[in-house]
Amino acid sequence: MTDRNDSADATTGLPATDGALQGVTAAAGFRAAGVTAGLKTTGKPDVALVVNDGPSDAVAAVFTTNRAQAHPVIWSRQVVGDGIARAVVLNSGGANCFTGPFGFQTTHLTAEAVGEALGIGAADVVVCSTGLIGVGDQTFRDGVLRGVTLAADALADDGGPAAAAAIMTTDTKPKQSVVSVDGWTVGGMAKGAGMLAPGLATMLVVITTDAALPADELDRALRAATRVTFDRVDSDGCMSTNDTVVLMASGASGATPDAETFQQALTGVCADLARQLQQDAEGAAHDITIEVVGAVSEDEAVTVGRSVARNNLFKAAVFGNDPNWGRVLAAIGTTDAEFDPYAVDVSMNGVRVCHAGAPDQPSDDVDLTPRDTHVLIDLGVGTAAATILTNDLTHDYVHENSAYSS
Repeated sequence: MTDRNDSADATTGLPATDGALQGVTAAAGFRAAGVTAGLKTTGKPDVALVVNDGPSDAVAAVFTTNRAQAHPVIWSRQVVGDGIARAVVLNSGGANCFTGPFGFQTTHLTAEAVGEALGIGAADVVVCSTGLIGVGDQTFRDGVLRGVTLAADALADDGGPAAAAAIMTTDTKPKQSVVSVDGWTVGGMAKGAGMLAPGLATMLVVITTDAALPADELDRALRAATRVTFDRVDSDGCMSTNDTVVLMASGASGATPDAETFQQALTGVCADLARQLQQDAEGAAHDITIEVVGAVSEDEAVTVGRSVARNNLFKAAVFGNDPNWGRVLAAIGTTDAEFDPYAVDVSMNGVRVCHAGAPDQPSDDVDLTPRDTHVLIDLGVGTAAATILTNDLTHDYVHENSAYSS
């Protein structure tokens, strides 16, 4: 059992398997592949394919809430509308966003190529892309279609790790997670390292299960899981155009778990993958967990936590190992949440530096040198709570994003 799945256990209380081994192919009934099609100048893998061999073909998905949406998102929304999908094809090395009618045609042709290779309909193929916006010319199209052919030939029931590697962009490592319970499994893979903000983050996520569940139940469970996991990763406050989280069920285990148990397992995988996204954020030196308690509602707790997560002064202070709690109070004061600024407590890495809106323990007692950083904000007006995951603002983040398209 890996540490990564230990974190999933902490969320679900359920037994886990080694997520580094299989990812999306840990569940029965799935094959996957990751291949090199020449979309990346680095020569690294860049096209992945995940296939559901059934007997069920149920699917659910959630997408970016950005009004500017890439062609694969527009296509895939239509695909999952009937709750049926047999495959997901993903490319890195180009977002195929703002590429005009040619770009949408490329998405359609990609789905048709998958359908022809697998003997299924193009309307049952989810398409995902990630990379630089504005990339989608004939060279890109040819590379993606070439990748589809290569990936279809390379499909294997242990191809999860290869698929996870092929969807990486600025990620430094592949991201996988698995939870197994009573003869059925939930497995997943994700990519994402920048543009991490709600509306999912700049993420592509494929989750598979061999549980026998219909599409409507998958949809309810997925939305409940993403609401408290992926939607609360707010690393840099920037929302992507391509975010997609897909959940497919093969039914190959023959098991139909109760809704609560499945929800726990699915949320555990999503939480684990979300934490991996945070830990691999571009240029980050600190992984900051902002826990807000004592709010009048969960929504207000989220609002307060997000206001701190998006405050550049606070994030820069953490990068400099400076426990500047005044910046926390200033950030939450910009919200419309209910609280008295002179009744708020703030703790940083276990040291309560602010009590009732005034200095408490010495800031010098706070050690911000560890990468893991915990900020606890007690609003003192209710019983609701929420947690937001963010990162510090570093020189490396600025450098990486200043040169992203060069």
